Amino acid sequence: MKEILLIRHGKSSWEFDVTDYYRPLKQRGKDDSMLVAQELLSKGNTPNVIFSSPATRALNTSKIFAKILEINEKEIIIIEDLYDFDGRNVINFMKTLPNELNKVMIFGHNHAFTSISNIFGDRFIDNLPTSGLVKLTFDIEDWKDLNKGQTEFIIIPKDLKE
Repeated sequence: MKEILLIRHGKSSWEFDVTDYYRPLKQRGKDDSMLVAQELLSKGNTPNVIFSSPATRALNTSKIFAKILEINEKEIIIIEDLYDFDGRNVINFMKTLPNELNKVMIFGHNHAFTSISNIFGDRFIDNLPTSGLVKLTFDIEDWKDLNKGQTEFIIIPKDLKE
């Protein structure tokens, strides 16, 4: 059994004169990421490893999750191929994960994560919002055999707000 937690980066700010790669999180992005991470913690879902896109907004989101899940942020593995918007590089990365890893958390971007959730999950998602999380499970032993799995749960920030 393999599990993937896909987390779209938190809401980013456009107020700084930086390229897309370096856009920081807005305060709302930080707050929403903390909410979702706390909800994930309450479900008892801790990954074996955290992988993140190197983009500032994704990496900072992964650090928020690491802190709440009590994982040393130095253990976050930055993967250049996760800075991907159509999903092909992310899917190739997933299919080459080491088989000793059974529970992985990946931080990245849309449209890739909405697309991957719909390709591999069994629940349609119109759009995975910022700070949104999808847990996919697969009845496989080898990541190269990745195919249709189950959408175990989805955590959306607005659903956690009163």
